[in-house]
Amino acid sequence: MHLAYPAVLSALLFCTGLYGVLARRNAILVLMSVELMLNAVNLNLVAFDVWLSRTAEETLHSGQALALFTIAVAAAEIGIGLAIVLAVYRNRGTSDIDKLRDTAEGHEPDGPDGEAAALQTAGEKAEATA
Repeated sequence: MHLAYPAVLSALLFCTGLYGVLARRNAILVLMSVELMLNAVNLNLVAFDVWLSRTAEETLHSGQALALFTIAVAAAEIGIGLAIVLAVYRNRGTSDIDKLRDTAEGHEPDGPDGEAAALQTAGEKAEATA
């Protein structure tokens, strides 16, 4: 088999995962897209290992060993990432990345009373320090 077939498939998988990371708003779908990208890298590692082992006299299978290492790291990453997403979902009630980013930066919701509330809290802080 030619090296081009798994390389093209790996590139398509990686581009699909990259699109998923950039376009999705749900944190779980972003984690799934990262896993798709890591699997594309694993496919490339194994394909190049097989291709290089045919030309070399010694077969070390280092590409396959790196693929196993990547699978172990990906399993740990998805376990920790999913635990964090579930904990955030329990606390905030959403897994939307944009809403989580806004709450993490301390943005107040813009509304008719948003500026008045901000001025009122600033005045209360000034009175408390005086």
